[in-house]
Amino acid sequence: MSRGCFITVEGVEGVGKSTQIEALVERLRAHGHRVVLTREPGGTELGEAIRALLLSDRYPAMHPDTELLLMFAARSEHLHRRILPALEAGEWVVCDRFTDASYAYQGGGRGMPLARIEALERWTLGDFRPDATLLLDAPPEVGLARARARGPQDRFEQEAQAFFERVRAVYLQRAKAEPERFRVIDASRPLEVVRAEVEAVADALAGGCGA
Repeated sequence: MSRGCFITVEGVEGVGKSTQIEALVERLRAHGHRVVLTREPGGTELGEAIRALLLSDRYPAMHPDTELLLMFAARSEHLHRRILPALEAGEWVVCDRFTDASYAYQGGGRGMPLARIEALERWTLGDFRPDATLLLDAPPEVGLARARARGPQDRFEQEAQAFFERVRAVYLQRAKAEPERFRVIDASRPLEVVRAEVEAVADALAGGCGA
């Protein structure tokens, strides 16, 4: 049995990840792939408990080191309990955010040293990386307006626009550094236009990882 493909979807708040991930998964399944949909932080019972801690505004602000370590604790559990077993069973895995988000949010947004994130990545993941990453990109003011129109915001959504400017900058830097892995999609356009591009990427990937 051949190994499955690991696809991640990244982007700041309000870029339409949930909607476009649904389109991506639907298209991949139409090509005959068995697809597991998951998210970070989360994806396992323990990971979802950590997610609740990370997103809640019920607690005092946590130290950036604490936030980063919790992200990678959830990621380690997610990788070993869900992602790797699915891939080894020949399933494709689509994940709403992964390690690129730690570089963008904790590195760019919080100003954490990238070397610290890299060390945790090596420790937690070894040489495991996504086969393909879709970056849904939009100016933060566009995404934040959409996110805030949805209702109450979580701890991250309450950050200032400057925070998300830094997050977006790191995402785009990473996409520029790894063009063979990233597909950057302009998410500021109408949803149906973005969906058509996401489906085209899914069609290209459906033939195999890295296609």
